Amino acid sequence: MGRILALDFGTKRTGIAVTDELQLIASGLTTVNTKELLDFLKKYFAEENVELILLGEPKRMNNEASHVEAEILKFRESLEKITSIPIKRVDERFTSKMAAQTMLDSGLKKKQRKNKALLDEISATIILQTYLYQ
Repeated sequence: MGRILALDFGTKRTGIAVTDELQLIASGLTTVNTKELLDFLKKYFAEENVELILLGEPKRMNNEASHVEAEILKFRESLEKITSIPIKRVDERFTSKMAAQTMLDSGLKKKQRKNKALLDEISATIILQTYLYQ
């Protein structure tokens, strides 16, 4: 089995989470500057066996696409040019709020909770967990 990789795409930063090879455990991997994301993923795919990519799908409460969707679609086209790994979309509503609550519940100090990169990584992990445990 290969890993499942989840992306919480953002215009500035993208949070990344992966499973173990048995696809049992979701763990945050890192947060990457979105401009460097394709290069990071090329390298990661060369080193690790990834069998599925989950790409967050931000929606509004009325089920309409978020304003970021156009950028995500452009990114997906670019991603499909560098890999043949299947890509699935996963609803990511509330993941940022859930990630912020997770940071609060884990006892992180206020300064640590303001770390946007950590928030994005936790959001990606929540996207991955949502997929694994549905």
